[in-house]
Amino acid sequence: MSEHKRKVGDRGQVTIPKELRDRRGIEGGDEIEFVEVNDEIIIKPPTDKERLAEGYRKRAERSRELAEEMEEASSEATGHLGDAPGWSE
Repeated sequence: MSEHKRKVGDRGQVTIPKELRDRRGIEGGDEIEFVEVNDEIIIKPPTDKERLAEGYRKRAERSRELAEEMEEASSEATGHLGDAPGWSE
């Protein structure tokens, strides 16, 4: 964890150190979010919407794959349980 100190200007403005802006991909004109947690203020960089969308696409694809796997396993189980006494669908 690196520490950087800055003075707050008369209008409440603070410059985010270049090293941190570069590392987090924060550029001039970007929106940032301030979150207050207990006695700390957290500054969050903008969310990369394309990266976020890609994550959702991968998750949806994995959900479809799991549903297909479960369908096959469920059909197989039903086939075996169909022979069990007292089992009905």
